[in-house]
Amino acid sequence: IENGSMEARTVIQWDKDDLDALDILKVDCLALGMLTAIHKGFDLIEQHDGCRLTLADVPAEDPAVYRMVQKADTMGVFQIESRAQMSMLPRLKPACFYDLVIEVAIVRPGPIQGDMVHPYLRRRSGQEPVEFPDERIRAVLEKTLGVPIFQEQVIKLAVVAAGFTPGEADQLRRAMAAWRRRGGLEHFEEKLVNGMLERGHEREFAERIFEQIKGFGEYGFPESHAASFALLVYVSAWLKRHEPAAFCCALLNSQPMGFYSPSQLVQDARRHGVEVRGVDANRSDWDHTLEPSDSSVDTQSIDPRFVHALEPQPAIRLGMRLVKGFNEEAALRIMAARRNRNIDSLEILARAADLMPAELGALARAGALASLSGHRHKAFWEAEGITPPPALWQEQKVAESVGKYTEEGEVPAAISPPTSGDDLVADYQSLGLTLGRHPMCFLRKHFRNCLTALELREVRHGRFVRVAGVVTGRQRPSTASGVIFMTLEDETGNINVVIWSSVLARFRAPVLQGKLVMVKGIVERENEVIHVVAGHVSDETPLLGKLATASRDFH
Repeated sequence: IENGSMEARTVIQWDKDDLDALDILKVDCLALGMLTAIHKGFDLIEQHDGCRLTLADVPAEDPAVYRMVQKADTMGVFQIESRAQMSMLPRLKPACFYDLVIEVAIVRPGPIQGDMVHPYLRRRSGQEPVEFPDERIRAVLEKTLGVPIFQEQVIKLAVVAAGFTPGEADQLRRAMAAWRRRGGLEHFEEKLVNGMLERGHEREFAERIFEQIKGFGEYGFPESHAASFALLVYVSAWLKRHEPAAFCCALLNSQPMGFYSPSQLVQDARRHGVEVRGVDANRSDWDHTLEPSDSSVDTQSIDPRFVHALEPQPAIRLGMRLVKGFNEEAALRIMAARRNRNIDSLEILARAADLMPAELGALARAGALASLSGHRHKAFWEAEGITPPPALWQEQKVAESVGKYTEEGEVPAAISPPTSGDDLVADYQSLGLTLGRHPMCFLRKHFRNCLTALELREVRHGRFVRVAGVVTGRQRPSTASGVIFMTLEDETGNINVVIWSSVLARFRAPVLQGKLVMVKGIVERENEVIHVVAGHVSDETPLLGKLATASRDFH
């Protein structure tokens, strides 16, 4: 028995098999970051609109939500935001809740290893007939077009098609979950295959079912588990479709979670027509918040695929939690100071919030003091000149000296404002994102022979292309045989790149270490799913060091 990290919690380390032997009930409690994000999203909607939502209140089976999901417009959405899921969505085309249940379960190592994905898709699209050996098997597999996708279906098949008793079927279930680690499925094969043959099924059918059972040893989903996940898929998709500002804000306040960085989430929200405002010590809280939007949506910045999102939305005010080297305690002091008095200068902010030089410096570098000082460089200069908060008995003397300095009319030194490139570099260093121009805007002259993400959408299948962008993600699924899925971001959107293991072997350093890369490859597209299959990858990261200079030449 040991103390838990949380107050009043105790951990008892019992092995699950021991619990089973003693007939003690075991309940698995799964903590999901998306539950936190949805809760925060509901809270933001209530604070801004006065409308209180719960999971049960979200309108069911909204066609607009499914249209969005079918386009794989799912960045940030629970479970269906990975590259593998985004590739599957336009092919499976979920149109109802049970389709989401299948989507959650089918893009898993179990169904993939058991060769269940392609047969299901072919049958769903009408390319392959849906047939059942007999009515008992139809009853088990009809909902999934004759393909066993869920663990429960495998267990029922063993009973109805091979003559297993319920107890033997449960033993099979346990063996499925553990056979990759310690074996134990082999002795079921003969019983399963012979049982099916005795009941008139073809050997090919029996052996295929056993191979699918082995596939479930690589993580197959129970139907009940998939249905629970699908509910969160739908709710998070509904929020993204109808409340994109609140959804993005909630995700940012729930970091770290999911596949995407705050920068990617912010860029995605902006492409959906959401106004995002920078960190401002005079307006930002510690968390990201929603503010009334007093400006019309800039339709030029919206991805044409996302015109559905032009419903009026509040603006997102980025919070001080984004500032590197800053802390929540200092942010809370700033928030308290703003409630008690009007803050109209950096000097007043520093005194009223009892800010140390390091805290002021972090805010200045992040551009969070620009509204008080004019611009980032001037704010940093002023912050450097502010002494640490004096002792209480010195406050009057300091106030008098500050007043004397002002009365004598001394003129502060003129500080040149930063260029857009200076701001961009400082934004990424201090915040990890920028609300200004994308780095590729300044560097495009170096990649004039490269297509943008927007131009790539018009390219036909099989064409050779060059693309370039900032690397925002690398995924290497265990079932992908060493393939790396890389995401590049340019000034117009995201580019999906597939890197086979043979290419990785030749360009390992650029692929794994590059922050800005150029890729030569072949376009592979299926409906709206577009990938560039890489043949050559070059590391262009040194160009990022020239951003400040490049911005001066930018027109």
